[in-house]
Amino acid sequence: MNNYLVSIKEAINLVNTNVLSKKPKKVLLKDALDLFLAEDIFSPINMPPFNQSAMDGYAILYDDKHQNNFKLVDEIKAGDNNKRTLNTGEAVRIFTGAPTPINANAVIMQENTEVNNGVLKIDDTLSDYKNIRLEGEQIKQKQIALQKGEKLNPAAIGFLATLGITEVSIYPKPNISIIVTGNELVTPGTPLEFGQIYESNAIMLQTALAKKGFNKTNIIKVKDDYAATKNTLATTLKESDVVLISGGISVGDYDFVGKALLELKTEQIFYKIKQKPGKPLFFGKNQNTVVFALPGNPASALTCYYIYIESALQKIIGNPNYSKSTVELTLENEYLKKGTRGEFLKAKTTQNGVEILGSQSSAMLNSFAQANALIYLEDDIKIVKKGEKVKTYIID
Repeated sequence: MNNYLVSIKEAINLVNTNVLSKKPKKVLLKDALDLFLAEDIFSPINMPPFNQSAMDGYAILYDDKHQNNFKLVDEIKAGDNNKRTLNTGEAVRIFTGAPTPINANAVIMQENTEVNNGVLKIDDTLSDYKNIRLEGEQIKQKQIALQKGEKLNPAAIGFLATLGITEVSIYPKPNISIIVTGNELVTPGTPLEFGQIYESNAIMLQTALAKKGFNKTNIIKVKDDYAATKNTLATTLKESDVVLISGGISVGDYDFVGKALLELKTEQIFYKIKQKPGKPLFFGKNQNTVVFALPGNPASALTCYYIYIESALQKIIGNPNYSKSTVELTLENEYLKKGTRGEFLKAKTTQNGVEILGSQSSAMLNSFAQANALIYLEDDIKIVKKGEKVKTYIID
């Protein structure tokens, strides 16, 4: 494996340029929540499809001579389909959502009217098309309703439903698998023997994915054995769009992931980043499958997820505008950086800025559990003092 250390900026660019959106597919509108449109959608109808009353009241045809008194001639309910017209000085009782008479030029709300012996009296100012939703007022037939790349939230889905649309072309969510390596790892809830630790990366990554809407993930555990690692990878690479591997990517005698990936003809795009934590991160592709081999230390793995994997997944589902949110915040405590690698520090935003938390070791999650941000210090920074502005990734 090529051990050239890429910079953080290079790594981000390489991920963005090598990850592609999934092939679009048609789904029922009800199944498209929080997915992104793969095509422009044009309205098949005018909306509203007819002039429509905006309230309960009376539809009228007024002119200069007929302003206050109207002859009541009919009633129209929502859902009625009679296309009637009015003579000047006539009115119909009408209800919200009902089609107004073809030539009605106002609807008067019932609170401003009085009816006696079939005569409607109005106490209201008149204006053309008052309280009438005009045909095509919201959108006209063949106008663009939603553009490619729009996220389908509940309002967007409701809007498309009002246009009679039942299917949409979207970028589907990827099939994601998490492979966990390590003989020392045991499942929480089982007795812990000397030399063992509880495995946490799988559930940590699984729930981080679920928080972003990726609710279906396969978790596979494999022992530190080359044949088992290779066989597991071979099967998982064929069945998944994205494979996340926890541990086994370093260069120890029992780290078999890198060797197995290359043996399976996985293209290495980069291996190792000039950063702390998370230096031994592998990113590659096996045909159409995206592969991230993460360091085994939990804080390293989660940092790499937030900085690289989250954006890759958003690109796969066709999100055109995603970028990890960064802000310049005032630092509340001093920090001395060791070494020349860029560094991500677990942090928490406060009312006045951002605070660097304790327990910054790549193996420790206790402070990550309190964090809602990662402070990024570039390679050449040696010390940051209280009151300075620092680049901060907001994690959510």
